[in-house]
Amino acid sequence: MGTNTVSVLLGYGNGSFANQTTYSTGSVPVSVAVGDFNNDNHLDIVVANLYGNTVSILLGYGDGFFANQTKYSTDFVPISVAVGDFNNDIYLDIVVANSAANSISVLLGYGDGSFANQTTYSTGSLPITVAVGEFNSDTQLDIVVANVNDNTVSVLLGYGNGSFANQATYSTGTSPRSVAVGDFNNDTHLDIVVANFDGNTVGVLLGYGNGSFAGETAYSTGSAPIAVAVGDFNNDTQLDIVVANFGGNTVGVLLGYSNGSFANQTTYSTGSDPIAVAVGDFNNDTRPDLAVANFNKKTVGVLLRYDRGALKDKITFAPTDGSRLRNFALFDFNNDSLLDIAVVNYGTNNIGVLLGYGNDTFGNQMVLSTGLNSHPYFITIHDFNRDGQADIAAANYGTKNLITFLGSGNGTFENQGRYSVDFDFAPLIIGASSFNKDGRSEIFVAYDGIDYIDVLVTHDVGSFSNHIKYSTGNWPRSVALGDFNNDTQLDIVIANQYDNTVSILLGYGNGSFTNQTTYSTGSDPFSVAMGDFNNDTHLDIVVSNYGNNTVSIFLGYGNGSFANQTKYSTSSRPRSVAVGDFNNDTRPDIVVANYYGNTLSVLLGYENGSFANQTTYSTGSGPISVAVGDFNNDTHLDIVVANYGNNTISVLLGYGNGSFANQTKYSTGSAPIAVAVGDFNNDNRLDMVVISWNDNTMSVLLGYGNGVFTNQMIYSTGTSPSSIAVGNFNNDTQLDIVVSNGNGKSVSIYMGYPNEGFFKQMRLTTGNESRPKSFAIGDFNNDSQMDIAVANSGNNKIGVFLRHDNGSFENQMAYTTDSSSWSVAVGDFNNDTILDIVVANLGSDNVGIFLGWGNGSFSNQKTFTTGLNSQPNAVAVGDLNNDTLLDIIVANYGTDNIGVLLGYGNGSFTSVKFFSISYGSLPFSISVHDLDNDGKLDFVVANEGADNLNTFLQTC
Repeated sequence: MGTNTVSVLLGYGNGSFANQTTYSTGSVPVSVAVGDFNNDNHLDIVVANLYGNTVSILLGYGDGFFANQTKYSTDFVPISVAVGDFNNDIYLDIVVANSAANSISVLLGYGDGSFANQTTYSTGSLPITVAVGEFNSDTQLDIVVANVNDNTVSVLLGYGNGSFANQATYSTGTSPRSVAVGDFNNDTHLDIVVANFDGNTVGVLLGYGNGSFAGETAYSTGSAPIAVAVGDFNNDTQLDIVVANFGGNTVGVLLGYSNGSFANQTTYSTGSDPIAVAVGDFNNDTRPDLAVANFNKKTVGVLLRYDRGALKDKITFAPTDGSRLRNFALFDFNNDSLLDIAVVNYGTNNIGVLLGYGNDTFGNQMVLSTGLNSHPYFITIHDFNRDGQADIAAANYGTKNLITFLGSGNGTFENQGRYSVDFDFAPLIIGASSFNKDGRSEIFVAYDGIDYIDVLVTHDVGSFSNHIKYSTGNWPRSVALGDFNNDTQLDIVIANQYDNTVSILLGYGNGSFTNQTTYSTGSDPFSVAMGDFNNDTHLDIVVSNYGNNTVSIFLGYGNGSFANQTKYSTSSRPRSVAVGDFNNDTRPDIVVANYYGNTLSVLLGYENGSFANQTTYSTGSGPISVAVGDFNNDTHLDIVVANYGNNTISVLLGYGNGSFANQTKYSTGSAPIAVAVGDFNNDNRLDMVVISWNDNTMSVLLGYGNGVFTNQMIYSTGTSPSSIAVGNFNNDTQLDIVVSNGNGKSVSIYMGYPNEGFFKQMRLTTGNESRPKSFAIGDFNNDSQMDIAVANSGNNKIGVFLRHDNGSFENQMAYTTDSSSWSVAVGDFNNDTILDIVVANLGSDNVGIFLGWGNGSFSNQKTFTTGLNSQPNAVAVGDLNNDTLLDIIVANYGTDNIGVLLGYGNGSFTSVKFFSISYGSLPFSISVHDLDNDGKLDFVVANEGADNLNTFLQTC
């Protein structure tokens, strides 16, 4: 704080860190947050400058270094900063707590690293900490602020357009100095925790999900708690609390119970005067560790958490420590008919080649240096010297050149040479094709931020001539190749996003091109594709205009020129366009993925080059990747879309007339970014594979051949999977998968097994925020297959999964329960020889009965009370009174007793009868058996609070 800098300590991944690198800030920096403010996939930093009345933005280069600060004004004495997307434009915004002005400032981000001027909102007195969360179940981000002087927190509900409602205040303990949020009682609603500095407590305020909160419950801490954070520190799926005790030189950990209460703190020594605490996995063991800032020692302490290890269901090849993998390609480099892998190691300045052995393994990486500080970004593979062997060309971001490696055919390469290319931004596209029909491949490069493309023409020995630079429009975004003037030579079309044009460069057939001819498009052309839309044998062009929600059609005259655009409306933010014949009339049609509109637009083509108005089909949120295939074996193309925004894929079955059925959605991991299709279990039916960026997973959904897919089978990937490829790597007739882990310095190989997909695990999805707590097994539809019933505590439902005879399960059928369905059991409660379900509803103090119909479906629940404040969290069934009718027994966590409900044999039950256990026992599990072999059922209860078991033996 005294040096007006921020320090960055890069982690080695083993719990240790490099020495700090410092960057200048404004006057007295006191709070820091991180986020990607300019959408370059690199983390940036925002700092609150206490005495400068500013925040500083330091944009990250992605290599651990940052640009100099840019400052933005705030209100008086900014002391805390947080980030979030407050206006739903997918760009991060900033909120700042201004301690001397009794206000917060909201600065909306433009997505390029710059921000709008502040808008201020009133808070309580001396706001000192700010946090962000969604408190009223409207999917819009809200704000909570801790106010020191008036012992309150302020909650400001967001409207989703960047503005906020006036504050609502809630009382806390004395001098709240820090605030954090989390769901502490598993009701899917965010709660608040504050550190009360002068009260020596942390306070928990449970949220109702409507933007309001219960009164504070206080828990003792050490002296002067000054900072608070949350995390699951004991792997019980319950959020815990960690607090920095400034006066006691400790951190305290309070383990959470599932009802929103917490155990007494356990303390750990720190340095002198700990002032801040953060949670993260610093040694890559998947377990949360703690970092503590010690004010007087001017140090940061790291407390690593220990636990036993775990096995992974993948094969991971780490190219090199620090490699920062950017891209990869598959090819057979040594002519052994086995696929090999080439990886682009941006961080270590080389290309790595891993030769495949055909037995599920790969050789050690062979490193091809691209030069000091070259930072290779993309590669392409072609035969550049006409010797029949695969060569590699790499574009180097750092040294602004292109380098080629000529392949020998045995897996080794010769470093051929570098070619100077003047560019200042990362290449957006690198590709190869033969423009001059000499049998050799030329390379073309388009740049993200430079208004031209480069074409490099090959000579006989696989080297390249000096590049020829061709001007384009501003920010070329998409490139395609075609013959636009019918001279049998390839031409180029480029969509230029920032000046709203497409550029046409006609090829002479000798590797050179004419200067560009431009045609106006709509706003922000983002994607380009081609087809003969008016059946005149001349190629035409279609462009998706991201900025004004249209596509533009340019009909070609066959001489390299085009008619002016004709525009057709799409839904919001068309991001990608493709061409195909969707109605089997031999005329090309258009499909557009609308990122903000959450739709696909299909425009059917007429023979004269015009198109019908769009027909839109709903997808999930943020459709980002699309693939096609015939999923129901009717010879009509179907569509699958990866929905980045709501963690699903959508399947739209085609009717063959240009229309599609409504989507069927399947759950994936978090932020699915790419989808591909293939037959992974060799049953001649197409399956799907999806990779998910946020939770580092790969999902495989097997197809039944009728347009329906199994629930996802989930496999771990490396960090931030970004691209996927499918191939047979070990010649065993099974498709395998390779995934590029963008931030994990690795590629992951998944080997296919016959008739099983990739691994034996199958995951059944119970729904977003469902929090399943218990399951039971039985045959619910009398097909001799065991089905599953699960209690989903988070969304107050039970789910039923019916099993097929091939081992797969249908999607969940959900039935509404009362609050916090916690435990489930099965039995025939009405003597109709059909299984029924009983669920213990912890939040509403009852059990619910669902009578089965024998076809896998069930009646609505009928409830029976278990007693006021009983909180039943376990249920079992048995004939306790020997009348041949099933009874119900529950463990009542809240009232320290066991409840028995005797059955009448018609699906109804007597009032509950209680059996007491000692106070504070907290019974949480129960089992029914004949313990003493007297022909009468007894039961055993496990007590969490008393750390013991109770047995109850029947005597009559």
